[in-house]
Amino acid sequence: MQLYLDRLHDALAPYPWAYTITVLSAVLLVAWLANFLTKRVLLRGLRQLLSKSPFGGAQHDHGVRLEVIPRLANVVPALVISAGVSLVPDLPPQLVRIIENLCQVFIVVTIAVAVAKALDAINRHYEQRPQARNKPIKGYLQVAKIVMFALVAISAVATMIGAQFLHIVTGLGAMTAVLMLIFQDTILSLVASVQISNDGRVRVGDWIEMPSENADGDVIDIALHTITVQNWDRTVTTVPTKKLLSDSFKNWRFMSEGGGRRIKRALQLDQRSVRFLEPDEIERFRRFIVLDEYLDRKERELREWNAALAARGAEPVNHRRVTNLGTFRAYVQHYLRGRHDINQDLTLLVRQLQPTESGLPLEIYAFTRDTSWGVYEGIQSDIFDHLLAILPEFDLRVFQAHSDAPVEVRLRPLPDDTGAAPVAPHAAPPLPAPPDDD
Repeated sequence: MQLYLDRLHDALAPYPWAYTITVLSAVLLVAWLANFLTKRVLLRGLRQLLSKSPFGGAQHDHGVRLEVIPRLANVVPALVISAGVSLVPDLPPQLVRIIENLCQVFIVVTIAVAVAKALDAINRHYEQRPQARNKPIKGYLQVAKIVMFALVAISAVATMIGAQFLHIVTGLGAMTAVLMLIFQDTILSLVASVQISNDGRVRVGDWIEMPSENADGDVIDIALHTITVQNWDRTVTTVPTKKLLSDSFKNWRFMSEGGGRRIKRALQLDQRSVRFLEPDEIERFRRFIVLDEYLDRKERELREWNAALAARGAEPVNHRRVTNLGTFRAYVQHYLRGRHDINQDLTLLVRQLQPTESGLPLEIYAFTRDTSWGVYEGIQSDIFDHLLAILPEFDLRVFQAHSDAPVEVRLRPLPDDTGAAPVAPHAAPPLPAPPDDD
């Protein structure tokens, strides 16, 4: 080999730099051939091997082929140039050293980028596992990439200036305070990610509500610095991860896992419609089968109470009597107890709240078995549809505010196709004249 180089050098001796350019071109050609053979032959077999692994199947092979493998293939020509540039004659030693350093930096950076893409592939594969929602690893992988690229940057600087890697790392110890200030958000986010992952306070797919950040929707991504929430209006809100430790928020996941979604809504009743029931009205309410037990129990209770008052000579005004509102409360209670879509194992109340200027609130406090939004709203609407329709049977009225402004309707007359004169609009009849004093 050296004999051929010597002959080539003698042949190109009359031409300055010709031998140098020829050898340099040969090194670049070898580097290109090495790159070609690596991507066409060697890496083809590596792709087939990766396609059979958990990270290179039908779902991940595309990402592995387009992101990881080509970057690793770029290392081979850099190695060839780094090793062959010293064989090129008449190049300044400083230029050779710079080229070798650049090749080394390129190799390190290329490997780091390939490792980062491989970590992304690992995260995509992990997110398909059932426990990925409870224990996301994306934040940890992002920290690993940050540390890796920081070390790569230090290594690149050390290589280019010809210093030792450990010497630069030692010198950075004096800059710890500055680095802590620069990476403050990253450190806080890392602590928050670790705590969130350990206690499971937020998972992918959770419905969270955080008014301070205008977030109200499903969590679609948990990263190191931010948590992405897709709101119900289809917008996306990014919440800093550290905010989930410092600020309060509401997580609706426990409602879904608890097997019940709360109904807490009140009917505003007109207090003037509340009254005592007459005996014949009580008998009429026995048409409702669900009220038989309630009416029998109240009848025995009131009979004993009123008999004790009569023995003491108390007037009938002191007697206790059944009210239409109490009977309606008992009806609503039994009605809810009979619905299969209401969770009977959780709290179920029908209670009166503090009367207001808007009437007497009669609140229903219960839980539906199905926690999905659409089904929940349907059950709640069915319940109040029925209660509003059955309310007149108990001689109760719903309080509804209305305006005292007079209603004035003006109808414009339509033209008559027959040519007749248009009909005058209806007018209110005149008020009768006051009677004469005579």
